[in-house]
Amino acid sequence: MSNATNPPLPPTGPGSPQDVPPPPGSFPIDPTTLPPPIRDEVQAPDPAAIDTSAAELQDGLNRCPKCGSTEIRQKPGTDLLICLYCRNEWHGEGVEEEFGLGEGIDQLQGTVIASGARDIAADAASVMTFKCPGCGAEVTVNTANAMTARCHWCRHVFGVNEQIPNGAVPDAVLPFHIKKDDAVARIRQFVDKRRLFALKEFKEQFTPENVVAVYLPYMIVDGNVSASVAGQGEIKTREYTQGSGDDKKTYYDADVYSVDRQVDFTVDDLPLESSAQRGNLDTRSNTNNIINTILPFDTKNAVKWNASYLAGITSEKRDLDVEKLRPHLEDELLSIARAQVEKSVARYDRGVRWEQERLSVHGTRWVSMYLPVWLYSYHQPGPNGGMLHYIAVNGRTGETMGSVPVQQWKLLMTALTVGTFLEAIALFLVGHSS
Repeated sequence: MSNATNPPLPPTGPGSPQDVPPPPGSFPIDPTTLPPPIRDEVQAPDPAAIDTSAAELQDGLNRCPKCGSTEIRQKPGTDLLICLYCRNEWHGEGVEEEFGLGEGIDQLQGTVIASGARDIAADAASVMTFKCPGCGAEVTVNTANAMTARCHWCRHVFGVNEQIPNGAVPDAVLPFHIKKDDAVARIRQFVDKRRLFALKEFKEQFTPENVVAVYLPYMIVDGNVSASVAGQGEIKTREYTQGSGDDKKTYYDADVYSVDRQVDFTVDDLPLESSAQRGNLDTRSNTNNIINTILPFDTKNAVKWNASYLAGITSEKRDLDVEKLRPHLEDELLSIARAQVEKSVARYDRGVRWEQERLSVHGTRWVSMYLPVWLYSYHQPGPNGGMLHYIAVNGRTGETMGSVPVQQWKLLMTALTVGTFLEAIALFLVGHSS
């Protein structure tokens, strides 16, 4: 019979009482007994947060500070916003100055995350509904393809400014400077230089006016870092050849040294793509790597998030969180570390083979930002879905790079022709010298 003052034990099912797990906290784990990677993760402080939300825009309305109109657009070619009703112009607040994001990089410790860079909620929806404060009507915005909408009753313009946890609203935006006509001209010039070898179908369908303005999601990272590398460096002492004709070989003698280097450095505004689709650099199916070649962007001029900058422009949502991007960040930091020590190993004229690398990231700061790109795309049919070619124009600097599908037989014929021509020149020179 059970004691009335004590509740009955929970059923355990088959087996002994050990089938019931002990209550949480019954046996606290000593972090010092854990392996280093797990111990470091357990003991790491929770990420600090920077609130970059714009409280004045939480109702979805961005009003002209002069007349109160919501008819607001970016003034082409500038970072200014302009009221389409009273023509008032004003500049968005610089995100770096507003939140001190350019300061204290060498003092960073742990992980600091701006509110627009927080983890994306698994159940967050793309569709947002606003209640218009002017007439009470409900206005729906699908953040998968738009960030602004107009009330169909009173014509108020809404923008998604609330930093909802679905990756659609970043901390900052870098406005477009390059206009469409300029982007079209740059793409046309890029293709014209490669038209000789371009695929016939591509030339027939090439329509640069179809270029689209798109804001691509990036994480902009500051870091306080130390790195050490070790390996072997060689200094050539002698070079000689042995044998003759086809058996002739060149040999090198070199002194071999153990090389160790340690460097402390900071990174300021390192951009990392935060879209899994754009981060897919499978060159068998796409030319996403083209987008990396139009870097850098002048991220120091980014302004606080304001959906009015996206009126009439498409955008892609961020779908990668900080932890998913951390391995990519560490690869980039190691590359920077190698570049930092390169000058100090110049004396090793046979090169240095780094065999050990150690990276210590003391602190990072993550800010989510939209960067402006003009994109022209062309799908080349083929096996496994074909190839998606891009031509990209940096929306700030105009830097242009792209991929043009080519006719392989033309390249082969040209290579053979050039090879035959060079061979003829070589024979002529040999005969002339004799």
